[in-house]
Amino acid sequence: MRTFYLGVHQPAWLERDLGIPLLVSHRRLAGRRTLPRATHEWAVDSGGFSELSLYGRWRSDAHAYVAAVRRYRDEIGKLAWAAPQDWMVEQAVRNRTGLSVRTHLQRTVGNYLQLRDLAPELPIIPVIQGDEVADYHRCADLYERHGVDLAALPLVGVGSVCRRSHTGEVERIVRSLHARNLTTHCFGVKTQGLARYGEAIASSDSAAWSFSGRYLPGCTPSHRNEANCLRYALAWRARLHRKLTAAASSQPDRLAHPAPAAETARPSVPDRPGHTHPHTRRPPSRARRGRAGRASTDAQRPGVHR
Repeated sequence: MRTFYLGVHQPAWLERDLGIPLLVSHRRLAGRRTLPRATHEWAVDSGGFSELSLYGRWRSDAHAYVAAVRRYRDEIGKLAWAAPQDWMVEQAVRNRTGLSVRTHLQRTVGNYLQLRDLAPELPIIPVIQGDEVADYHRCADLYERHGVDLAALPLVGVGSVCRRSHTGEVERIVRSLHARNLTTHCFGVKTQGLARYGEAIASSDSAAWSFSGRYLPGCTPSHRNEANCLRYALAWRARLHRKLTAAASSQPDRLAHPAPAAETARPSVPDRPGHTHPHTRRPPSRARRGRAGRASTDAQRPGVHR
C-alpha cells in the first residue's frame, strides 16, 4: 500500500501542516461559506453510506455534486481525487433503499458516467461495489461495457468492504480485483486486513480512531472524549504505521512496493504519555458509555463514508 488517508471530521485540519493525506466527507464540507486551504494532498468522500442510510436516496443530483467538487478543487486545492455518488450494497443500506444489489451496481456505474460527462476534468474516480466476489466483477464488467477501461485509470475505488467482519472475504475481493490489474483504493478496510493484503492495493483510509476515541476521556478539559482530537488521531495513525511496517518486514516475499515516502515520517504529535492502546483497555463503564453516547454527532459513524 502506497498511501493511507486519515479519515477526519474536521475540515479545518486540512490547513494544519500535518504532512499526511486526509480524507474528508462531502457532508462535512457542503454548505460551508468559507473553506480551508489545504497544505497537503487530500481526497473527498461523497458520504454515500450516511446519505443512503438516512434517506434511502441521494438528495442532491450529479450537477450539484460536480459544482461542489469543482469548488473544493479550486478553493481548498491539492485535491487528489473524489469519490462519486455511488450506491453501497450493505444489507442495512438496501433495506433503506428497497433496491436490489443489481440496481445498486447499475446506479453506481450510471452516476460515474454522468459525472464524467459533466466534468471530465475533475479527478472523480469510479467505485466498484458488490456483496460477493462475483458482484464486484459484474460491476467492473458493467463499467467496461460502457467504455471505461478500469485498468488504465490511476485509481479505482472498492466500496462496501469496511463493515465486513470476515477479513478473509475482503482479501478474496481485493486480490481478485488486483488480478484484473486494477489500481485500487479500499474504503475503510480493517487494519488487520491491511497487514494481510496491503501490497495488493494502492491506498486505503480509516477513521476508526474516532470510534475508539469515543470511549477515552479527553486529553484536555475542553475534550469530553478523544473522538475529535487531532493529537489522538495522529497517535493512532503512528501506531497503525508501525504495525503495518512490522507486518511488511515479516513478509518480504509479498511486498510489491517499497515503503512510501508519505508513510515513513512519524506525525509531529507524539503519543500522549500514559495513553494505552484502546484495545488493551478494559471495556468502558456504563457511566462512560452513557457519556460517550452524548458525543458530537460528527463522530458517531467512524466509517460514515463507506
